[in-house]
Amino acid sequence: MNTLTISEPWLAQLLPQGWPLGTSTLITGPGGSGKPLIGNAVTASWLSAGGSVVFLSLQYPSHTFIAEALRRVSGVDLGGFADRVAFIELDAEMEGMEEVDCHHIRANLVMPSMWTESLLTARAMVPDAGPGILLFGSALNLLLFSPTYGAGTLQEMKATLTRDEGVTSLFSVSSSAKREMIAELETVSDNLLLAHSARDPFRLFVRIERMKDVPFDGTEIQVPFSPELLGEVKEVAEHSRRRVIPLISSI
Repeated sequence: MNTLTISEPWLAQLLPQGWPLGTSTLITGPGGSGKPLIGNAVTASWLSAGGSVVFLSLQYPSHTFIAEALRRVSGVDLGGFADRVAFIELDAEMEGMEEVDCHHIRANLVMPSMWTESLLTARAMVPDAGPGILLFGSALNLLLFSPTYGAGTLQEMKATLTRDEGVTSLFSVSSSAKREMIAELETVSDNLLLAHSARDPFRLFVRIERMKDVPFDGTEIQVPFSPELLGEVKEVAEHSRRRVIPLISSI
């Protein structure tokens, strides 16, 4: 199994031989715990190794927040990798998909066909070099609230986790709602990380449940993110969810 060397010490401790390339990973846990920040640690190592990243911005109002979170977690300036980064922005009020610029897509990802088409389009926007292309998205559970399209989109997500050859995928989902659907995603993903948080002060914990073909330490650890950063991520995410969930629930 080819692997990516992880630069963040706390994650490298859990994966001494690195992150398995060409696999799918799901990070699950209660909403508002800071799960996407764990993915940022992988993203930083990925970009530093010469790979490309496609970001799915589902819960954040703009991709500038993604860049800021990455900088604060790892010190990586996303602007230095502009040619190897693409963004897919959720717009549940549009009919299909549009290319905002050569590295930015806006799409109604609630529709199953748009999930597939936007991923393929975004992948073509970045080079397949180094460790390859990483698909990194958070709050996938938001799309499952659609009474019309939720079940179909779930099937497309499962297909991405199980049959999307040539890429490495890393997604975080909240287990606070749509638990049965989330369980289906957990079952089919190659790798599974379980996260939860505690308050006073705000802390994030993670444990690796399984990893494909690489050794790992299954001990639960506290992730070294500040309470301030975790609180800011939670606030932004909840603001977006209050706006996005009612809209998707009506589609």
